[in-house]
Amino acid sequence: MGEDVDWGTLVAAVSGGSIAISGTVLADYLRHRHEDDRGVGARRRAVYIEFIAAAGACHARLREIAQAPGAEADLDAATRAALSDAAIYEVRERLFIDASAAVAGAGQAMFEQLRALQRAVAAGASLTSPAFHDVYHPYLGTVWSYRVAVRNELEGRSLSPAAFGWDGWDGRDRCLICQGALPAGT
Repeated sequence: MGEDVDWGTLVAAVSGGSIAISGTVLADYLRHRHEDDRGVGARRRAVYIEFIAAAGACHARLREIAQAPGAEADLDAATRAALSDAAIYEVRERLFIDASAAVAGAGQAMFEQLRALQRAVAAGASLTSPAFHDVYHPYLGTVWSYRVAVRNELEGRSLSPAAFGWDGWDGRDRCLICQGALPAGT
């Protein structure tokens, strides 16, 4: 047994190896975490767009019904179908699962105003009636609030009505019916 072990070299080699392995494990963990965060971000972006698209499809159908409410045999059934055909309920559930609290809250507020619009159209409100506009403009305001919440979360940038030359998000300042330029109920 004649060889002496150089303990300093051995300790240095083992320590260096441990540091290298720890660094590799940490780097791998951080890479996976970053990939998971990107996956969450992509999933959120997709559901945010899907939610506003579903709301838009429902809104378009409700406006179509409100153009000639008398043409529908059952207004209540037609307006409820506008919600279900747009799959807004299913997308809203995914929104609640994936969205941040701020976007989920803005989405729920938008959904509640969409439901108010649906109820007004189901009650016979026509596109040019005060009853329609009383719920339509608050709905538009929540649509823009949702967009602002999403933009703030995804891009960290805000948006204001002034960027478009508007007074407010709800569109009353641009509505010919609400401004009296067109007679209501026609």
